[in-house]
Amino acid sequence: MAVSLKGRSLVSLKDFSREEILEILRTADTLKLERFRGQPHPLLAGKTLAMIFQKPSLRTRVSFESGMTQLGGHAIYLAPTDISIGKREPTEDIAKVLSRYCDIIMARTFGHDIVVDLATHATVPVINGLSDEEHPCQVLADLQTIGEKKGRLEGLKLAYVGDGNNMTHSLMFGCAQVGMHMTAVTPPNYEPDAKICAEAAAMGKEHNCTIEAVTDLSGVANADVVYTDAWASMGQEDEAAERRERFAGYQVNAKLMAATNPGAIIMHCLPAHYGEEIDFETSRTPNCVIFDQAENRLHAQKALMVLLAG
Repeated sequence: MAVSLKGRSLVSLKDFSREEILEILRTADTLKLERFRGQPHPLLAGKTLAMIFQKPSLRTRVSFESGMTQLGGHAIYLAPTDISIGKREPTEDIAKVLSRYCDIIMARTFGHDIVVDLATHATVPVINGLSDEEHPCQVLADLQTIGEKKGRLEGLKLAYVGDGNNMTHSLMFGCAQVGMHMTAVTPPNYEPDAKICAEAAAMGKEHNCTIEAVTDLSGVANADVVYTDAWASMGQEDEAAERRERFAGYQVNAKLMAATNPGAIIMHCLPAHYGEEIDFETSRTPNCVIFDQAENRLHAQKALMVLLAG
């Protein structure tokens, strides 16, 4: 029997069970195949998605907007200056008003509390398109990609190399729920949030996998997947020079990949800063799947919207 997600919001992957995540991935695979075949699927005809942006984005905007169009619906882009969420009027009021106009709300924000408030007060599903604490939509696309390339998720090992940021947090929750081992490898003082690490580790035990954070590059040993992200996220531009110095040894390159399992794939959520977290040559090797990941944002988010809208 299929899992029902109708009316739910996606604020964090920790709120979705293993079965629910796998149902999203199965639906994403189906929608991707139908698109490849040229088979229309107007499952959200007449529906409207409100897209709130505090941060600009290529992949988030285009994948959600294109996805909604392909599903027969309509997406409305709300730029940072359009509503000034939390400033011009309270987040609660914005959630209640948009719920009267739209069927789904997606928000890409700085503060995670904004997404929480939207989900608390909206009467329609709310999707976290990115916050400073988590990036769950990206991880759904990542899990879909890993499944395509490796044929399974359970029992694999993912090594994340770089900054312990929102991407790391969502990967920890996602890996824990699907039974994939994960080691976050970061410079000292740049580890992921300790509370999230502990929470994800406890979830991992339930699914027979280990979720951990280390500062030693030996953490990439025997990895089936190596993942990286920008050393300085949006809003951390003032720290960029210092981070380049402290992260210098944590680059994904041929030397680092030599310590991983044969056939290990390389992932990056983009945009990439070539020569920093990954060198250009490594990003263009056959095992690098960054553009497959980017494509799967479309399919995974279409699946999410279809299931949340029921």
